Amino acid sequence: MRIAVLGTGSAGRILAGRFAEVGHEVTIGTRDAAATSARTEPDRMGNPAFPQWQAAHPQVGLADFAVAAAWAELVVNATGGAESISALTLAGADNLAGKVLMDIANPLDLSLGFPPSLLVKDTDSLGEQIQRAFPGVRVVKTLNTMNASLMADPGQLAEGDHTTFVAGNDGAAKQTVTALLESLGHRDVIDLGDITAARGSEMFLPLWLRLMGALGTPVFNIKVVR
Repeated sequence: MRIAVLGTGSAGRILAGRFAEVGHEVTIGTRDAAATSARTEPDRMGNPAFPQWQAAHPQVGLADFAVAAAWAELVVNATGGAESISALTLAGADNLAGKVLMDIANPLDLSLGFPPSLLVKDTDSLGEQIQRAFPGVRVVKTLNTMNASLMADPGQLAEGDHTTFVAGNDGAAKQTVTALLESLGHRDVIDLGDITAARGSEMFLPLWLRLMGALGTPVFNIKVVR
């Protein structure tokens, strides 16, 4: 499958590398591919400059958002939640139309420091905002309840026997995403229902952040026991 991962941060890089590892064709999308390729300094989160990462992952391409989205069969939104709508607008509604969009972003507001609050909650969600802004896209909210390393390689913790969720309006799109998650090693995928269920998974983040502080590590996840 041709997969475009929009976003050059940690989550985008880790997922892109893993998708390539399991046999997919992968391109990372960015606002300005030429500028991204010319970077020499770490990004704002302290990650090494993108060219350093790409040198170690030559099988992963790089393109502007619109080029990556037009080329892809499936698109992953790995941009910061506050920037997701603008990034997808640059990707282009026509380039996204009819495609499955895996939305792994969270609407975190870091303006007042850490821990962040949520930009949207209770009666709306980022997943819903994306679906409304791009009605021709088949949005599936998933993977946003764990850190990037577990998104890509759940087997490093309890052999992947922990829970992830999918939510979206299109049943076939959720099946496609579930199969992709299972190919990464996710063993317990629960369908929460339509895209309004993204409210629940996004509002898990304040608890997730407190758990990270209490446990002293981001490498943990929840398991729904039933």
